[in-house]
Amino acid sequence: MKRLIVALAAAGLIAAVGSAQAQAPIVLKFSHVVAPNTPKGKGAEKFKELGEKYTNGKVKIEVYANSSLYKDKEELEALQLGAVQMLAPSNSKFGPIGIKEFEVFDLPYILPNKPALRKVTDGPIGDRLLKLLDAKGMTGLAYWDNGFKQMSANKPLNVPDDYKGLKFRIQSSKVLEAQFRTLGAIPQVMAFSEVYQALQTGVVDGQENTPSNMYTQKMHEVQKFTTLTNHGYIGYVVVVNKKFWDDLPADIRGQLTKAMKEATAYSNGISETENAEALDDMKKSGKTQIIIPTAAQTAAMRKAMEPVYADVSARVGKKLIDEVLKETQGVTH
Repeated sequence: MKRLIVALAAAGLIAAVGSAQAQAPIVLKFSHVVAPNTPKGKGAEKFKELGEKYTNGKVKIEVYANSSLYKDKEELEALQLGAVQMLAPSNSKFGPIGIKEFEVFDLPYILPNKPALRKVTDGPIGDRLLKLLDAKGMTGLAYWDNGFKQMSANKPLNVPDDYKGLKFRIQSSKVLEAQFRTLGAIPQVMAFSEVYQALQTGVVDGQENTPSNMYTQKMHEVQKFTTLTNHGYIGYVVVVNKKFWDDLPADIRGQLTKAMKEATAYSNGISETENAEALDDMKKSGKTQIIIPTAAQTAAMRKAMEPVYADVSARVGKKLIDEVLKETQGVTH
């Protein structure tokens, strides 16, 4: 009898342990390289809030900001290996792993405003680009905005000749490399987390970024001049490890999809405001002089960068470039 009681107790214990294990939440690690108080940082936190709410705690979402889990050079490999489940890399990051089409977003002046951008990301072109991620073990879930890029350096940047001979930090993108070489500058690929120190020590002379990224990383404190060129766009693609995503129970995946849709609307809705506030804070700091180009100076910059399109057409795809131009030209606010 004692043996029977012990056996039943053991079985009960095992069942209890098994039940506890079955109820353990699914952990989803979301890693990114920018500060929590940027559009992407706030979008990630919103997804965490909504994802945990809609799954009733069945999924635990851990957000790692500021390259605290992986640096930007490492994060895509970590996702493909399953070491992290979700990322929001910039469009530029996909070129080096063989999906060069995403570098179309890096072309200077190809996206004149946010409505034009939405026509691309929310339309057939955007859908087609996301499907290219499947072959790399990723599922593309959404496009998140940061905003439009400005130029900065320790000398005024007004006309194309002002860029000659300067070393500019870039993301790893052949399009961005071509952009600065066309201006006579020297592009240097560098991780986002290393930019402030490189600017401070003179390893590079300048950089291009959105005001929210510049302000939260204190780049404006080590750059005497910021020119509001609005020449390019920084956006992100939220990706998830494909096997992890496909293996989720259908109801959980549906709840996370809903959370992502709402987090995307939230993040994209605040990006313009966040950049405007960051630019205002940069002005108030008095540490960088804000330069607003004249119409003639902007026209000269556009003209100088026209050769970039031909230079990278074989890499990015002339047909794709033409499609994006057709979608974006003539779109007004």
